[in-house]
Amino acid sequence: MYYLAILFPRLKEVRLPLSRDQLLLLLAAVNLLFLGLDTYLAHLISGTIRPREWIPVLFGFVAGTLLLIAGLIALRNRLAATRLVTAVFIASIAVGLLGAYFHVVRGTYPTAPVGQRVSIQLLVWAPPVVAPLMFALVGLWGISAAWLESPPDSGRLGLGGGRFLQMPYSKTRAYLFLTSLAILATIISSALDHARVNYENAWLWLPLFVGVFAAIVTFGLALLSQPGRADMAIYAAAMALLILVGLLGAALHIQADISGQTIVVERFLREAPFLAPLLFANMGLLGLIVVLDPAEQVVDEGSPIPAPA
Repeated sequence: MYYLAILFPRLKEVRLPLSRDQLLLLLAAVNLLFLGLDTYLAHLISGTIRPREWIPVLFGFVAGTLLLIAGLIALRNRLAATRLVTAVFIASIAVGLLGAYFHVVRGTYPTAPVGQRVSIQLLVWAPPVVAPLMFALVGLWGISAAWLESPPDSGRLGLGGGRFLQMPYSKTRAYLFLTSLAILATIISSALDHARVNYENAWLWLPLFVGVFAAIVTFGLALLSQPGRADMAIYAAAMALLILVGLLGAALHIQADISGQTIVVERFLREAPFLAPLLFANMGLLGLIVVLDPAEQVVDEGSPIPAPA
């Protein structure tokens, strides 16, 4: 089912240069590159980046580059490209979980009395616990995009060699569940960051309210097997709001980092992170891509990563 065409029927007549899964793989590559950059800037705050803190930084740049290379390999050998990107995404999941563990450890006092070892205040001021999980979420949606669903909306993934894996949901519904989790992670990360300034500015509540609304709408749409036009209208509005909130937040963060007419680079690192709000826009873009046409250009059944149109 072409979800977005329920709302805009003329989209069925439009042929995109890339399929939905190819767009998701491209978005995954861009996300890993930016996660590497964002992690580098975040780890610079301490003044010295420890050896293990280089892991997500280097991985983000290397993994993003490998995914772009895999896109070129797919032109000649789709199965080899699929295996490469699957390995990259599995590694991304591992890096995300490992990073979350390190951040949780930094945000607790193991030797404190029972009941005081973990607190909201500790988590607010500790390294962001949720941030590394974005590596894991990118890995999950990337693995889903790497393998061909044949036929569309069947939840039947071709593994190559005539082998298939039957999933409980169609790819579209699985993508929607993952998108709702990604939005939830974005909300939690934003809420913890803004709690450091006690929500002094009323604008800080906007991403929280819009994010919660978008997460609920996305999860609700994933539960529907036959969404209607009104369902898609609400969903599209929620994704548009996420994009607007992300762009507005980036502008407000940059404005807050500029002191008078003097630009101090240090403020962009230690004050309002200018890249953080763009994660909301990223989630909105992801949400719109996952409801595009699920049909792929299939050369032979079970072959993963279709060649670009």
